[in-house]
Amino acid sequence: MTPGQLDEVLGTPPVPRGTWEKEALYVSAAALRGREEPEALAARVRALPGVAEVRVRPGGFLEIVVTVPGELLTEIGAAGTVAPSPGTGSPWPDFPRTWRNPGFTVRYACVRAAAVQRWADELGVGGPFLPELLDGRQDRAVLRLLAELYGRRGSRDAGWAAYAEQLALAYHDAFEHAPALPAGDEEPTALHTARVRLAQAVREVLTEALAAVGETVPDRL
Repeated sequence: MTPGQLDEVLGTPPVPRGTWEKEALYVSAAALRGREEPEALAARVRALPGVAEVRVRPGGFLEIVVTVPGELLTEIGAAGTVAPSPGTGSPWPDFPRTWRNPGFTVRYACVRAAAVQRWADELGVGGPFLPELLDGRQDRAVLRLLAELYGRRGSRDAGWAAYAEQLALAYHDAFEHAPALPAGDEEPTALHTARVRLAQAVREVLTEALAAVGETVPDRL
């Protein structure tokens, strides 16, 4: 179950909540905006494949738990884009190129994600994408932030720069502690393939976020 599929039923993108470490939770206020009773809407959402639980909260809010949060990667890059902001300039300086500079953190995440794509081809990482394998803490932390993309696209004050910084930090943690590439004599696995797809999605979303603040995504630093 993906945010786009939920949007088709709810009429508005659901908003991710929590850390997603234990459950991939979305919140929706759709029942407040339409004519359908919250319980009736909740029943329709419960019937969807990939929905583990729907809880109706006071005020008509729905809490929706999906079973495979990694499925949202199948929609990244296909649900629209944000046009570049002309003449705004980068919100970050080029130097220093250290972790103290949020701009370096974001640009370096783009470089790392691009490098994963190149190395994956060289190391023979491939095969079908199995989103259910993205179930580790670091993987879920990145997915949680990627799920914010849908709501930010429709916001007047999307906060793209801060969002890019948060996503970059989560991806660096995943890059270092949940590797997408086999090490040494290790054979490529389906988990490596899933994490390479995660890296691709991170780069696509950072590309969109940086375009929104008037910056070009680097391949190398």
